[in-house]
Amino acid sequence: RRKARVSCSLPEPSWQERLANAVTPLWRLPYQEQLQVKYESQRKILQTLASRLEELGIDAQKPGGLCCPLQPVVPSPIINGYRNKSTFSVNRGPDGNPKTVGLYVGTGRGRNIVCVKANHMENIPSKHKQVAQCYEEFICGSPLDSCILFHEGGHWRELVVRTTSCGHTMAIITFHPQQLGQEALATQKTLLKDFFTYGPGAVCALTSLYFQESTMTRCSHEQSPYQLLHGAPHIFEELLGLKFRISPDAFFQVNTAGAEVLYEAVGELCQATGDTVLLDICCGTGTIGLSLAHQVSKVIGVEVVEKAIEDAEWNAAFNGISNCEFHSGKAEAVLPQLLASWEDARPLVAVVNPSRAGLHYRVVRAIRNCRSIRRLLYISCKPEGEAMRNFLELCCPPDPKKKLAGEPFAPVLAIPFDMFPHTVHCELVLLFTR
Repeated sequence: RRKARVSCSLPEPSWQERLANAVTPLWRLPYQEQLQVKYESQRKILQTLASRLEELGIDAQKPGGLCCPLQPVVPSPIINGYRNKSTFSVNRGPDGNPKTVGLYVGTGRGRNIVCVKANHMENIPSKHKQVAQCYEEFICGSPLDSCILFHEGGHWRELVVRTTSCGHTMAIITFHPQQLGQEALATQKTLLKDFFTYGPGAVCALTSLYFQESTMTRCSHEQSPYQLLHGAPHIFEELLGLKFRISPDAFFQVNTAGAEVLYEAVGELCQATGDTVLLDICCGTGTIGLSLAHQVSKVIGVEVVEKAIEDAEWNAAFNGISNCEFHSGKAEAVLPQLLASWEDARPLVAVVNPSRAGLHYRVVRAIRNCRSIRRLLYISCKPEGEAMRNFLELCCPPDPKKKLAGEPFAPVLAIPFDMFPHTVHCELVLLFTR
């Protein structure tokens, strides 16, 4: 007699589990184990950097094959619901509803994208989930379609929710106008405003409701202005005893409590004295520079987002800080001009906190070629990516062909900060000196 086959296959994970596994792959691990996983990944990055520097003829091998000592991962003060900003997509859900508001499972390349509600996600606060649920309710009641593929029409697109520890909530809704005229657009804006002020969405108690018409995947305020439909133009956050104003597209660390710990450490690593000038590159709303302004003689901030610079200047004035100046523009355009004529005798310390794209080569070159900069702090949310290219550019031997005349930097200390519990990501602070 043939034996009956026993199936050992595990049941298919639910859509909620698939989403949690995709966005927060460490969610099942106890927090101390998450920190250990992150420590090991940062250790591998420093080993890679040591190997790459060796290839350039630089003796960078330290104990354990690292390029410099690595401290344990600094834990996040808040582990669940820590995000102060969430971006929700609109697409087809597991039940086929094309107006599902959530996060993606699958990829565009694999043509298997499914939008799953994020109600169970541990890193997202309940307020963000509430606004997402209300937005879904609104668009499901709208006669207008969701915009899944631009060329196929439809209008309703993503939702960004920003919250602060002061209890403020900002919602930013992106809308593809397609062929709608101004009158039809005005009608939609009125319906949206009424829903969130007098209708079911009033439970969200929004501080600010913004609307952006966009025909592109991502759109800056300069390309298509954020239109305030309701409430205050800004929300406010408190950090290290200072008050910060936040515009719709201004950068602010996604974990506020974690940012406080990070910035305090940056202040110590700068070793700034009363006559130090702090150069804050990619300064956003000025949080790092302003939080360290009391330690230094002057802060110079550079930031590409114009509205963020307006916020930084307001933040300085509101907090009574008068030793800061902020420059709006691409760092690769502003910084070389700023440093080329630098003749200030005061010590100059640079802090860079770029996006995942890293620093433009011209920025690295300007830093290298400015002899006054002896100490550099590089804060990276993705050190294994483009930041690695920057590390090598900072440390490589002088190269006349690339106009790199300045003395090379060397990595001396690495400290990872867990700004993103349940995910594999870490914020790495790498201290370079020369």
